[in-house]
Amino acid sequence: MDATTEQLRTLAAVIDHGTFDRAAAALHVTSSAVSQRIKALEQQTGRVLLLRTKPVRPTKSGSVVVRLARQVALLESEAMDELGLEGAGARPRIPLVINADSLATWVLPALARVERASFEITIDDQDHSIDRLREGTSMAAITSNPEPVQGCTARPLGVMRYRPVASVPFAEQWLPEGFTDEALSSAPVVVFDRKDALQDRYLERRLGSGAKFPPRHFVPASSDFVHAIELGLGWGMLPDLQAMPLLDAGTLTVLDANGYLDVPLYWQQWSIESTTLTRIATSLAKEAAAQLR
Repeated sequence: MDATTEQLRTLAAVIDHGTFDRAAAALHVTSSAVSQRIKALEQQTGRVLLLRTKPVRPTKSGSVVVRLARQVALLESEAMDELGLEGAGARPRIPLVINADSLATWVLPALARVERASFEITIDDQDHSIDRLREGTSMAAITSNPEPVQGCTARPLGVMRYRPVASVPFAEQWLPEGFTDEALSSAPVVVFDRKDALQDRYLERRLGSGAKFPPRHFVPASSDFVHAIELGLGWGMLPDLQAMPLLDAGTLTVLDANGYLDVPLYWQQWSIESTTLTRIATSLAKEAAAQLR
């Protein structure tokens, strides 16, 4: 494959912007030029690289080339910076996948210490974040999977501990006899989104896989998820980093002192010699060591 940086940059732009027309506008070229560059890449690889859907998505082969395009862009930016060439000092764009609870608690202070980088953060559940690494649309991710994706490295960050909590009025109304199995079958529960399995994992541990699960509310934003529990919509699994201030204030109460779930977190990133990714990983590891178990 004899791909040019221009072709690779175009492929990445199509994925970033979702359509050929938007990619053309971002690159300040015509849509025809974008189509020709993608066609040339597909001819060189002998494979279809893009699914012409809305938005455009990479095929399995396309994901490999998208990853190459991101790597070339990052290394090109770092080389220009080291050489002091025209355009040096531009911040490389770093797409990351972070789970909502980590983003709401300990990740942002770590990223704030990393200079000369522009972050594009996508929120996804820690059990699913590696899918974006496989697609080549993200350079690194916080994940619960210790097995590195092909072409990536993985390192442990620590453990986030989750406990079932609820507001005091909710506990008094729905759990007057305590957090019993019978109460669990009917007391409403708050779930982040349909990828969030923490509440179900806790319920299955307590009630068994064949048990009838209670009504649920889906609240897909970390701060709103906490607020929903505070307001008494239901109980939910909160990480200690979020729950402790509210527990200390008496706003929330722990429903099962021995019913915590530990979620190990790992940092996966592309295995390339990038000073930017190294600085990010170092800062995150330092913050994780201070905040996680």
